Amino acid sequence: MKMTLLSTNIESDTKEIENDIAMRPINCELNPLTGADGSALHSQGETSVLASMYGPIEARTQHAKIEKANVEVIYRPKAGLPTIKDKFRECILRNTCETALLTALHPRTTISIQLQEMDNRCGLEACAINAACLALLAGGVPMKFTIAAVHSIVDRDNQLVLDPDHRQAVGAVASFIFVFDSLDKNLVACNTNGRFNLAQYNDALLMCKAASEIVFKFYKNIIAKSHSKLNADQIKEEEN
Repeated sequence: MKMTLLSTNIESDTKEIENDIAMRPINCELNPLTGADGSALHSQGETSVLASMYGPIEARTQHAKIEKANVEVIYRPKAGLPTIKDKFRECILRNTCETALLTALHPRTTISIQLQEMDNRCGLEACAINAACLALLAGGVPMKFTIAAVHSIVDRDNQLVLDPDHRQAVGAVASFIFVFDSLDKNLVACNTNGRFNLAQYNDALLMCKAASEIVFKFYKNIIAKSHSKLNADQIKEEEN
């Protein structure tokens, strides 16, 4: 496994492949947890993650940072105790979320993101990153940009598959998770696994970049619906 944090412009034209983009259905329930500052139950296909966010809150002495907030990510598997692979997921999620947050605005505090795996039918890390982003948006934490993660694989027939389910992923020879920002669709993070060549990497990058537009549009729609519902509830309260 290899994880690389980047801040590089992707200056490739994705228009030619946009018509071929197809992802699993995306759904989300914002703020299902009343005790959290922000939460999201997010699903992509049959893969789902419950994310909750707390903070900024006062940091413990050993975690306090003078110049910025401490970002904490806790990942809990569906069953059993966290494994080494789960700890690696925590590292990916923490580094990715910290890149997107305006941590300098809240020194000596902690922003805690907790992720509970509900079901894993492939693309778990991408789903978890997107769930974390939605929880942060629901909690109103200042961010430099929103982030969208997209998963793809090279299957056993050496074909590139975007956002595969668990059946399509059987026998995959390589997998890619790309994370993009909402401003210029720059590459924020990349996690690769398996054997692949440069052409396959570039094709996966272009396809995932185009697919990130679907995720960002979903963010806008779900946040807009949430705000509309809040406004409607406020109007009803005022009328009563």
